[in-house]
Amino acid sequence: MSYEQIRFAAVEELRSVIALVSAEEMSRLASAIRAARGVFVAGAGRSGLAMRGFAMRLMHMGIPTWVVGDVTTPALKARDLLVVGSGSGSTSTLVAVAEQARKREGAVALLTIDPESPIAKMATAVVRVPAMSPKALAGSSVKSRQPMATLFEQALGVLLDSCIMLLMEETGISEQKMFERHANLE
Repeated sequence: MSYEQIRFAAVEELRSVIALVSAEEMSRLASAIRAARGVFVAGAGRSGLAMRGFAMRLMHMGIPTWVVGDVTTPALKARDLLVVGSGSGSTSTLVAVAEQARKREGAVALLTIDPESPIAKMATAVVRVPAMSPKALAGSSVKSRQPMATLFEQALGVLLDSCIMLLMEETGISEQKMFERHANLE
């Protein structure tokens, strides 16, 4: 296929997935973030990259936020929230992190293809993202011509940015206020 034939395929697939994501589930995620003492984010591979971008925006909002595994990440405590991005919801390292969060009386939120996954069973907030992935066929409903879990990873990034926009609306935090927290040692 030529570029002209495929250039909007990803956009059309992404639109199809986003249209199926529950507004109520996204609202529960935003509420869990607002209720948390601090937010920890985790993900593996490209999903992990989307989660790191989300952590940056939460920090810009003034929400205490850390990326699991970074050397400056403190101990998770009661009333903290762990937000996991995992297509399968069963990546062993992420399952272990979620188990540790629950053991320490933290809450868990998950964005996933499979709402019946091991991490989903520990989560108080689950956002189902019905994209296709070779690792999580159970919850997928939107097929994709893109390789591997690309559609999930794209949708994850857009949904996390949408969550930031929702939090901005709910809290009244402006983009200008966020920009004041932007890195200035660049």
